[in-house]
Amino acid sequence: MNRHMRFRLVLLVVLAMLVPMVLAGCRGTAGEERLVDTIAPPEKLRKVEALDLEAFREAGKEAEAPPAEASLTLEECRAAALEGNLDLKAALVDPAVAEEAVNQEEAKFEALFFSNVSIANTDTPTSSTLDAAKSTVTSANVGIQLPLATGGTITLDIPVSRSKTNNAFSTLNPAYTSDFSASISQPLLRGGGARAAEYSIRIARCQQRIVEARTKLEVTRVIADVDRQYWLLYAARGELEVRRNEYDLAVALARRARRMAKAGTAKEVDVIGAETGVAERLEAVITAQALLRRSERDLKRLLNKPGLGVRTPTVLLPATRPDPVHHNLDTARLVDAAVENRMEMLELELRIAQDQMTVDFQRNQALVSLALGYTYSINGLGGTAGDSFDVLADKNFEDHWVGLTLEIPLGNAAARSRLRQALATRVGRLATREARRAEIEREVLNAADNIETNWQRLAASRQRTALAARNLEAEERQFGLGMQTSTDVLDAQTRLADARSAQVRSLADYQNALVDLAYATGTLLGKAHIEWEPTAPLDPGD
Repeated sequence: MNRHMRFRLVLLVVLAMLVPMVLAGCRGTAGEERLVDTIAPPEKLRKVEALDLEAFREAGKEAEAPPAEASLTLEECRAAALEGNLDLKAALVDPAVAEEAVNQEEAKFEALFFSNVSIANTDTPTSSTLDAAKSTVTSANVGIQLPLATGGTITLDIPVSRSKTNNAFSTLNPAYTSDFSASISQPLLRGGGARAAEYSIRIARCQQRIVEARTKLEVTRVIADVDRQYWLLYAARGELEVRRNEYDLAVALARRARRMAKAGTAKEVDVIGAETGVAERLEAVITAQALLRRSERDLKRLLNKPGLGVRTPTVLLPATRPDPVHHNLDTARLVDAAVENRMEMLELELRIAQDQMTVDFQRNQALVSLALGYTYSINGLGGTAGDSFDVLADKNFEDHWVGLTLEIPLGNAAARSRLRQALATRVGRLATREARRAEIEREVLNAADNIETNWQRLAASRQRTALAARNLEAEERQFGLGMQTSTDVLDAQTRLADARSAQVRSLADYQNALVDLAYATGTLLGKAHIEWEPTAPLDPGD
């Protein structure tokens, strides 16, 4: 086989390898374009549809049975949210992702096996018969590379080769070589030492803790949102009961006014006023029902419990009743506990630790590069591969090499700039820590004040309700004696309903004020604690 035929053969092999790769790339691109067109066709993006409410009119159905009811305690709602809340499901994946990032950085110290094979045919003109015009060299090498925690590298390899030449003076033709080589390279200044070599691992570990702190904060936030929405649902249901009771009182007053008008002890205007009051109270009931349905949907969304989705008509009944107790709070201790427990402060401390690691690393990177290298090798040579390895085993031919490599950047402006940037970032983060501490103190104090305010509101609303009930009784007695109109009685009913509504709201607000204080201190209200686990990562084989 001459040289031209070998060249054509190599060219055909290369083309046979490249053509399938190019075709596969084209097919992949076309497939992705079809997927994008399926998800978002141009007509869907460029056309705004009209809303035809007639098309969404509910088809005629038989009378549906009353919706089922679900009685839920606050603890059941918390458990359901931990299991099904969509925000938590997304947040619990983040720690697993961060853990894999740590594993990736730690893998930088894994040993590396390497090998290579090459064939070189040379045909060069020569001016002397002492030189080889044509030669064929086949070489191979296998070895292991071991990264060190100090930033250096150890390499162990066994290079072997076979060479054949047309040189008439070549003693061994073909000639076989087999060597063993052990070398170490260790940076002494820039990049040297465990702190520099493990910098990325320590940064990744800090980032993992930061992600877990954020996840814990998300768990706390979701549970606090569930608590708040639970008491808002309690308030909405209480508001509906108040308005229904007000409606029932108005209906009773209208009946009484009609009876009194027939008996001649009341005027027709009293009847009209009482019936107008019934219509007004009915509107208030409808509004309260709409508010209750929205509150139920909000809680269902947070829980995301199977069989209790947002679309279900299930009526939620809060089984946990508020038990308000007055608290004399030590705000100074609360602030200290908040600074200790708040995940925002923990994240900031971890960020400051990262900044210090970065400062140390950038200070190392600003040094000159000085590396020490040493290589020890044993050489073997023979007319056959076996002879070559026999010479290698005898260890009669050994080489030693020691060297220093020095690199000095002229100016080193980039490294110095990165160091100044790291220092400035750390100074800014320290200032942010003090600002964050002051903000947490403000939130805790405001939450404590809010508890006291809502406690006083609750006491005032209870007194207001008692007085409004007594006033309504007096107005009804005077109306029966013809001394007051139905409008006066309706006004008294409204004042009583408003007082009861305010009492329900203040009771729910007091419970939510306790929730807000617990959240401000980085904890949960009550005596039960919550432990969460990150979502396990998927196996690559799944």
